[in-house]
Parts: sequence; C-alpha cells; structure tokens
Amino acid sequence: MHGIPEADHEADLAVFYDRQAPVRNTRPLTPHRVECREWFIQLLKSEHRHSLLELGCGTGVEGVEFVRAGLHYTGVDLSSESIHRARSAGLEVSVASGRSLPFPDAVFPAAWTMSTLLHVPNSGIHDVVRELVRVTAPGAPIAVGLWSGDDDEVLNPEDLEEPRRFFSRRSDDTVRRIFGGHGTIEHFRIWPEGVGVESGPGAGNWVQHYQFLVLRTPAP
Repeated sequence: MHGIPEADHEADLAVFYDRQAPVRNTRPLTPHRVECREWFIQLLKSEHRHSLLELGCGTGVEGVEFVRAGLHYTGVDLSSESIHRARSAGLEVSVASGRSLPFPDAVFPAAWTMSTLLHVPNSGIHDVVRELVRVTAPGAPIAVGLWSGDDDEVLNPEDLEEPRRFFSRRSDDTVRRIFGGHGTIEHFRIWPEGVGVESGPGAGNWVQHYQFLVLRTPAP
C-alpha cells in the first residue's frame, strides 16, 4: 500500500464516493457523532465563531445541521457527485483536495473533518493538516474524527467493488503525535466500535475505536 501515489488514492476515493453518493444518506450518524457535533457547535458559539470549513463534506449531511445551527458553512470534497447533491441541499460546497485547499490564509474561524483524514496516507498527512491550519485563523479549533488501528495502511476489505478505499489506521499515540505537531490538542476522546450503526469500516475484520479530537491552531 505504501507505494501507491497519494493522487491515485484520491482518484479512487472520488470514484468510490461518486458511486455511493445516491445512498450515503441512508446510514445515520451515530449518537456519539451527533453529540460531538452539538458539543462543537456550542464551543464555536461560546467563542463567537460564526462560520466553519468542512473537509470531506460528502453529500452535506452534517453541513445542513451546521447551517440549521446558524453557522455559515463551506464544504469541500473529492467526489463531484457528492458535491452536486450537497449543492442541491443549498450548501456552499466545491470539489477540492485537502492537499491544496482553494482558500486564502486564515479565512475560517474553525474547521471540521470527520472520517476523512484516515484516507490520507502517512506520507501526506502532515501536508493536509498544514493546509487545514493555513486556512483557519490563529487560535482556531479544528475538530477531527478518525477510526483507529494498529498503524497499518490497507484497502478496505468491506468494499466489494473496485476501486476499494484506502485507510491509514492510526493508534491513539500516533494520532496525538501527528496532530500535536501542528498545534495543541485540547480535547481527545474515544469510544468503542459497536454493531449496526455504531460499526466502522472493515466488515468486522478490524478491532478499532473512534477517535475525536480538537486541534487548536497556534496563536499569533
């Protein structure tokens, strides 16, 4: 897996999620995920932050909720079909890669990216995190959600059609080290994988838990 260029991962992910876009809304978010989103919304409001960027917005399931909460929302995703559906929901979204975000420096007061950066290999993760830090303001909170692992990089055995999704499954220590190199991790929580809606990728082949953190970007 390590020898596959990152651009190829992105092209494969775009194909996969273009195919999945018509059915993505059928899988509801877990109660833990909803709780984290509501907690983050309250954090933003308490700090008088009125807008945010979502990296990996998909069809806009969470974008709609951010807008309902009164926040100005911008989303990006690799999948053009997902972006089409998110736009149909009235969201301000565009096709873009996390490796090169089409925004000026320090333009967003906050960012949100759930179950997205696990598709970025270790060879490119620091570049993507640097981009998120670049486009957010100094001192901004960046919320990140990931599925854990034993620091392995694999194609998802759950995916039955090619191309399959690439996953970089990182331990808690590795996640703390990666993100801690770009600011301060001020919130970190995990919860175990469940069954049904609480299950993660891998079709039961992986032992894993969900990781949720807030990275605070360096102050000026």
